[in-house]
Amino acid sequence: MKSFVAYVEWDPQTKLYVGIVPGIPGAHTQGASLDELHKNLKEVLELCLDEYKGSLKDLPRFAGLQQIEVKL
Repeated sequence: MKSFVAYVEWDPQTKLYVGIVPGIPGAHTQGASLDELHKNLKEVLELCLDEYKGSLKDLPRFAGLQQIEVKL
């Protein structure tokens, strides 16, 4: 088993949750609920990893998030 971190946003235009697994090409999807998004992310991540030809040790690792404030 290997754990991955997903970045999740709410899109007010489509009214869907959007999830991205940083560093994994193609690992992004959407869902109407957080449960659906989780299921969809797991499925797409498994597909992306099946297609990945390199070593899993060489994949980028989640380091953290930073909040940046800007004056508007």
